[in-house]
Amino acid sequence: MSFTVLRLDVDADNAERWSDALLEAGALSVDLSDAGADTDAESPLYGEPGEPAAMLWPHPRLDALFASDADVDAALRDACVRVGATPPAHERVAVAEQDWVRETQRQFTPIEIADGFWVVPSWCDPPDPGAINLKLDPGLAFGTGSHPTTRLCLAWMRELVVAGARVLDYGCGSGILAIAAARLGAGEVRGVDVDPQAIRASDDNAQHNGVAAWFSLPDALEPGSFDVVVANILANPLIVLAPALVARTRPGGRMALSGILDAQQDAVIDAYSRWFTLAPWRRDDGWVLLHGVRASG
Repeated sequence: MSFTVLRLDVDADNAERWSDALLEAGALSVDLSDAGADTDAESPLYGEPGEPAAMLWPHPRLDALFASDADVDAALRDACVRVGATPPAHERVAVAEQDWVRETQRQFTPIEIADGFWVVPSWCDPPDPGAINLKLDPGLAFGTGSHPTTRLCLAWMRELVVAGARVLDYGCGSGILAIAAARLGAGEVRGVDVDPQAIRASDDNAQHNGVAAWFSLPDALEPGSFDVVVANILANPLIVLAPALVARTRPGGRMALSGILDAQQDAVIDAYSRWFTLAPWRRDDGWVLLHGVRASG
């Protein structure tokens, strides 16, 4: 079955109204994106808990998907009546039937984190069979190694996790960081997340990689401190969680915090300053990883 996409560039103030109107007029789905994506006019948006909801891009692009036999002209006229506006600039794009599973898989290829350290989807052969290869497929939980914040954490762990260390992955998502710690020789690995779905995904991924790692909700984590605490979340939650994460790090233990934009690093550093002298370790595409050693006493 083929499809037709009706593509419109709309005003940000009316983008949601156009979306609703096109769905009511028969669109199978709608998608909003940045009309300036992949150009100098691109406008990245980042949303954080505790901050006002992000506005749409200055120039949103709306793609409405219709069945190939749908009357797209009639749907557009109907949507215009619902919105109370004349048709904006628009075009039609034919979309052929595809093997969507195969198309999705093509987007994910092996990622080299460091020399001899790879993240490899299950449908790919490892480029270096003798390397440390983490087997991770994209799923509902965050963490495949493709995002800069995850790459930063994996590279940091490759350099600084020592054999036998007790490691806590706070906000484990897919479990990729906990699995990496186990593959790098950690003695005990724990992962926590507030999402039960992430716990299930992490358990499955750990079994798929043949490693011992234990995952739970935060409240179910046993008392105790760790040699290494890694948290790849976002800046605001990291600030709120500072006392809890510090309490889980033994004196002399290491901490790595990721999910932080360059402009947010000072606020995160300040939140941990009573216990840590955090400093940037490395940057990647506007994101920074902060790390430090907990002071004794």
